Amino acid sequence: MPRSLSHNRLWAAIDALAARHGLTASGLAKAAGLDPTTFNKSKRVTAAGRPRWPNTESLARVLDATGSSLDAFLSLVTNDESPERAQRNVPLIGLAQAGRGGYFDDAGFPAGAGWEEVAFPDFKDEHAYALEVSGDSMEPFYREGDIIIVSPAADIRRGDRVVVKTTKDEVMVKMLARKSANRVELRSFNPAYEDRVFDMQEIVWMARIIWASQ
Repeated sequence: MPRSLSHNRLWAAIDALAARHGLTASGLAKAAGLDPTTFNKSKRVTAAGRPRWPNTESLARVLDATGSSLDAFLSLVTNDESPERAQRNVPLIGLAQAGRGGYFDDAGFPAGAGWEEVAFPDFKDEHAYALEVSGDSMEPFYREGDIIIVSPAADIRRGDRVVVKTTKDEVMVKMLARKSANRVELRSFNPAYEDRVFDMQEIVWMARIIWASQ
């Protein structure tokens, strides 16, 4: 039986879309050029207790910013999974440290010592880990001090935000623009930084960003 478009499901879909692109609800609003508080939970109900619905313009801008189709968004609306998740501790290091040896194995899983821990929603990937952003190369999506959660087990699709390690021990956060059998094209978030293109043999591993604390 088809499920109705309810207030709770619509907001849960917005939260799920944000998570799919490694963002919080406020991060998603910023990425769409909206006020960062547009999708705050406090704004989802009026002072009188009446449901407040996101308008069509804000939805259109969010879909454009994430490269998502309306059909894909509606599939999130009808998803049976609850957006609420239990928390657990995940390993955390700074992004500036990530390129040094000893922190990852060859598959991109966290390894070795020197990891701290941070509490985050409990993701299905037991190898998920956190990186603390440094520098301005990821602005405006991620800023210095933000924490991103990375899942080595998550499927990666075009348009996803990813962490990539190269054979030269570079670790970078980019958007996957295109991937073929022989080449990977990565797009920079900040236009002040160049896009990157690598042959597949230059990539040690690539993992998708599934959440961000901003």
